[in-house]
Amino acid sequence: MSPISTHHRFRDPRSTKYDFLASVLVRCPGCEKVAHVGTAPDPDGGYDQGLFAPRRLVCRNCGTAKEWSRRRVTLPRDRNESAADPYFGVRLWLQTETRHGWVWAYNLEHLDVIRRFVQAPLREGVPWHEKGRRMTVVARLPAWMQQAKNRDEVLRAIARIHASLLRA
Repeated sequence: MSPISTHHRFRDPRSTKYDFLASVLVRCPGCEKVAHVGTAPDPDGGYDQGLFAPRRLVCRNCGTAKEWSRRRVTLPRDRNESAADPYFGVRLWLQTETRHGWVWAYNLEHLDVIRRFVQAPLREGVPWHEKGRRMTVVARLPAWMQQAKNRDEVLRAIARIHASLLRA
């Protein structure tokens, strides 16, 4: 029996959705093109990467710019609705609807983790005996995304999301 290649195996990197919030791609509220939400510099010039760090929404197409500073964060919860940025409430760019629900990601790194998980026939989660993060981003994926029978549909949805970014 030959060993399973790393292409067919997915090991949970133990990332949570909070790990992908430093850079979020959204639909600009001004022109409907791709905009970016990222961390804004602190008054002392540094960049805080925390959940409540100041954020800035910037659109290079129309020049829209908005500031957010430590008010309220609303994370997406309902997989049956389109997802929005947790800071400004603006619709995420990297998302598409399937017959089972929405596939979405904050940025390309987040989308890549989901893609690698879905395409792998062998998925290794966090061992029960290890301490640390258990409810990772892949552990929280809806059951329909984790089922092998939906693998092709989810991968097609991810390909549509990638194509939408190339068209932008």
